[in-house]
Amino acid sequence: MKTLTMGSEASRGEQFLSLYSSVAIFLLGAVALVVPSGYSLGSGLLLLGSFSLLFRRPSLALRKEDWLIIAVLLAYMAADILEIWLDGQPSRELDKASRFLFAIPALLLLLAYPPRAAYMWAGLAVGGFATGSWAVWQKLFEGVTRAEGFTNTINFGNLSMLMGVLCLAGLGWAMAQRYPRLWVGILLMGALGGVLGSFLSGSRGGWIGIPFVMLVLYRAYGSYLSGRWLAGILASLFIGAAIVLTTPQLGVQARITQATDQLVDFVEKGNVHSSVGVRLKMWHTAIELIPEKPLLGWGELGYAQARDDLIDQGFVGPWIERYGHVHNDFLDAWLKQGILGLLALLALYLVPLKLFAQRLQSQDLVLRSFAVAGMLLPVAYIDFGLTQVFLAHNSGVMMYAFWLVVLWASMRNYEHVALK
Repeated sequence: MKTLTMGSEASRGEQFLSLYSSVAIFLLGAVALVVPSGYSLGSGLLLLGSFSLLFRRPSLALRKEDWLIIAVLLAYMAADILEIWLDGQPSRELDKASRFLFAIPALLLLLAYPPRAAYMWAGLAVGGFATGSWAVWQKLFEGVTRAEGFTNTINFGNLSMLMGVLCLAGLGWAMAQRYPRLWVGILLMGALGGVLGSFLSGSRGGWIGIPFVMLVLYRAYGSYLSGRWLAGILASLFIGAAIVLTTPQLGVQARITQATDQLVDFVEKGNVHSSVGVRLKMWHTAIELIPEKPLLGWGELGYAQARDDLIDQGFVGPWIERYGHVHNDFLDAWLKQGILGLLALLALYLVPLKLFAQRLQSQDLVLRSFAVAGMLLPVAYIDFGLTQVFLAHNSGVMMYAFWLVVLWASMRNYEHVALK
């Protein structure tokens, strides 16, 4: 009797922690952009819940692929720490690096106590729809020029787009559920809201990657579409794009025209007093400085001094002092952390991308949906990082690190239970 009681208590404990993990990942999507620092709520709960591992000590049975995910998180953290140490920066700068460390116990918690996938997809759908609704409210009723939520405009728009495309990744999962039409409808509403939030923010960097997102989605689900469905989707995309471009309230056409004009102005007149001109000049500055310290980089403080020297030499104007980075994740990593930092950043994106891609052609739609979402996360971040140092911001770091471990653990748990 005592053994049965202990066993039932252990079972109840496992059920509670699985429910706890499920609620945490629901909140990670649902409130990420609609409450101040909402992206920290779900991730904080996952970190807090991971302390249970110290007492319960479940069997994790980590595989080589799990260790690779852990390794890229540690490598990126180590590159940050090395820069801070070599550059003589204050210890508070360790804050960003710690987020990648905190994602590791969250991963272990999710592997030990699997959350229900429905909570994850529902959280993304609620978050996407709520974010789009919030953007509409800000744009139409508060009269803001560009929707920004509770973070800066670029981060709000890009993360809104991320949630939208992750909802599209979940369509395969939705089709395999008991009520497929209901779940498809829910996820499509989330996708629409997320994309709309991006458009209303006017964050153009998130739009560059749309063709690559569509390519991943087509590779994953294209074989399930008949010619009629494919033609209908293409027609819908064409009509939707036309509506977006011709609706002045969205401001998409104006932002695209503005970018084109600013590019021409920079090429013909060298004008750096625009968002496009500023970025191109900062990229040029980074390319000039990188060869001087290619291995370990300049560091944050070293770059600031080198930048000031270039201002004194007349190579760049004083306006560049307003920016602590060069608005490109890859150039910024190489500039400040050297080739080691660049390799750590590439590994952070490309290793998970390859691991998820290995399941992209699975015959199981649920597994395929996790693979698609896992691929779209780094694909989206690579896109975001082309025109913004996205991982310099807390929201960018938290959303990547924790969604990476959530998607990976969800996929691994499904493989272990359903496909063994």
